[in-house]
Amino acid sequence: MTARRALFLEEMGLTPLWRLKAGRGGASNAQGLDRPAPVAAPVSAQATIDADERAARIARMDWAELKASVAACTACGLRKTCTQTVVGIGDERADWLLVGEAPGAEEDARGEPFVGQAGKLLDAMLAGIGLKRGEDVYIANVLKCRPPGNRNPEAAEVARCSPFLARQVELIQPRLILAMGRFACQTLLASDASIASLRGREHRYQGVPLIVTYHPAYLLRSLPEKAKAWEDLCFARRTMTNLRQRV
Repeated sequence: MTARRALFLEEMGLTPLWRLKAGRGGASNAQGLDRPAPVAAPVSAQATIDADERAARIARMDWAELKASVAACTACGLRKTCTQTVVGIGDERADWLLVGEAPGAEEDARGEPFVGQAGKLLDAMLAGIGLKRGEDVYIANVLKCRPPGNRNPEAAEVARCSPFLARQVELIQPRLILAMGRFACQTLLASDASIASLRGREHRYQGVPLIVTYHPAYLLRSLPEKAKAWEDLCFARRTMTNLRQRV
């Protein structure tokens, strides 16, 4: 490990490193790791038509219309139980788009994604690769409302909320998406693959390059994975450099 990398890791709070414990493998239900993707129930033809028409309306919205539509959305039951919607925050023409899972309790209270300890870690991670929240960075979640008790989102909730994220991507036109946590990765890539099998490769969402990494909330509880997250960030930074050189 170079001295420079060691300094970055220390500033990000990513030490100590490489202290893996025997028998640590296996599935986990921690946020952003190996929980199964939601399974959608069969839907009627009319419901599919209605969903397509709704998605088409959302796909024509500008930022003001989109934010108002999210705030007034009753397509699923989550709006009845959350304090407020959390659309996203940051530069609305950013090169970097970061996507997490859903608002937690603090995000629900403040109306901003990635706050609290997970948000502080994310800010440190961004600083490690020369980025800053709000400056050429936009942060969003797959879901715009907090699931009660931070439970796993249901497939129907994801299906009804996904058009909002799709429109955000179209409006922002990012050069690169960083999907954080297995749930976000599974949703954006329409895959049930593990993070381990998706890391280290360039994927695509709506034609935009996408890099996979762990969710900051999970990293707070699993120090060994922080080194892997740092590798993902370095890979994302190299990918962005290459993307900019192609222009």
